Amino acid sequence: MKATGTFAVASFVPTDVVPDPAVTTALPVGIATISKEYAGEITGRSATLFTAAFDQATGTGTYVAMESFEGALHDRAGSFNFAHSASTHGSDRTAEFFTIVPTSGTGELNGISGTGGLTVDSDGVHHIWFDYELD
Repeated sequence: MKATGTFAVASFVPTDVVPDPAVTTALPVGIATISKEYAGEITGRSATLFTAAFDQATGTGTYVAMESFEGALHDRAGSFNFAHSASTHGSDRTAEFFTIVPTSGTGELNGISGTGGLTVDSDGVHHIWFDYELD
């Protein structure tokens, strides 16, 4: 099955967590927590742990995120985890990875597995989809 939707970032909160020992590279590494609100065939909210090596001036970098989603896909309610990452050179997304974490589903989403993806329109609208199966 495929569920599509949009999401908006409700909060983006950088943290003060730094690696120990610190390693200096050409791009700074940052960690943040993010909360998102979803609409469409995907409704609900998520809590995200977000890590990125990113240059704000050029828009170049890579992120890795682990999300905990609570809501519904096609009116089937529950929760699950999913992980995603991508690289960018400012206006593109490359080396994308997106997976639903095995055995993380609860409620009517128990047994969920699959993949998905993200796109961002030029006007900033964020789209998400899950290609998923349920046991």
